[in-house]
Amino acid sequence: MTIEDVRRRRLLAYSVPILAVLGALAIGAIMLIALDADVVKGFSRLFSGAFGSTDALIETALKATPLLFVGVGITIAFRANVINIGGEGQMVAGGLLSTIVALNSPDMGPFIMIPLVLLAGLAGGAIWGAIPGALKAYYGVNEILSTIMLNVVAVQLMNYLLRGPLIDPLEIERGTRIPQTERLVESADLPLLFGSGRLHIGPLIAVLAAIVAYIILWRTPLGYRVRAVGQNVDASRYAGIPVKRTIVLALTMSGALCGLAGAVLVFGSEGHRMVTDGSTAGFTGSAGFNGIVAALFGGLHPLWTIPASFLFGGLLVGGLALQRAVQVPSALILALNGLVVIFVVSADRFRRRLLERPPVVIEENDDNNRNEVATAAVAAAEPTSGDHPEGGDS
Repeated sequence: MTIEDVRRRRLLAYSVPILAVLGALAIGAIMLIALDADVVKGFSRLFSGAFGSTDALIETALKATPLLFVGVGITIAFRANVINIGGEGQMVAGGLLSTIVALNSPDMGPFIMIPLVLLAGLAGGAIWGAIPGALKAYYGVNEILSTIMLNVVAVQLMNYLLRGPLIDPLEIERGTRIPQTERLVESADLPLLFGSGRLHIGPLIAVLAAIVAYIILWRTPLGYRVRAVGQNVDASRYAGIPVKRTIVLALTMSGALCGLAGAVLVFGSEGHRMVTDGSTAGFTGSAGFNGIVAALFGGLHPLWTIPASFLFGGLLVGGLALQRAVQVPSALILALNGLVVIFVVSADRFRRRLLERPPVVIEENDDNNRNEVATAAVAAAEPTSGDHPEGGDS
């Protein structure tokens, strides 16, 4: 295989997630035609509803924020070769603990309250992530099963607390008993940006979290240990790396970021209270699962997950605009989002096969300049999209 072939393979591999989304939208167009809906008008509203105005961009950024937190957490767990499906429960745990801290703390001013509730969210998610981490590392329990089961535990705990100890006293007086807390202290509200009535600092915190995750994974000894364990457990153990503690730590950090997403949802909400409809999605908006798709779309790399989350958040926001514009059932929008998930996840294996590094053959009678050939060979050996160009695995 020549260098040009390798370049073409890499270019195609980078295009796979985008092609997967376009394929899902093509199937969605067929579904719209089957419902006698205007496809051009529908997709026009999808993109304008997500990116066509300042308000649309703000809504997309807010929708993408929890996806980014969860997606970055997923990438950390993935680097240790563990799969975290518990983002939903970890978001709930983070939201609950941060809410309890806010309800039981005196009003101490925003410079203390905001970091306090965000740290509580980190702690809540970290605890909920450490449990399956310890079960896997020390008892061999499959982390997929344990994280999914803990999602169920978290939602039942949330329902109990929001219908009992944490319920707004006014709901009891009125007899409505909506499962929500009272209005939380104003000093814990996330500050708004640019004079907007909606855009808070949550998206900036999420981007900062992605950058910090990248630094930890590729610029610190801790990140090296996490990646080493993910590459080869036996070799890592032989090298003296504490494999079990590293697995627990990876899931703990992953859960912490999901918990931070829960705290941001609570204190960045318009009602400034924690509320649910009795289901996990009633609080998280299914961000714990959609964040996994964003991470896959971003090649399971913290920095690439930033634009991936924004794009997928735009699809979620734009889907609602499409529904209103062409008057199709909400089930179609759910199906469209599901198609995107299926296509992206299914295409990930193909992308990885394209990024495998085949042997490069250079013809002896190549008339190209030697320096150009050398440069092309170096480009062909660059890290895959799962690794940052300047921060590949050692």
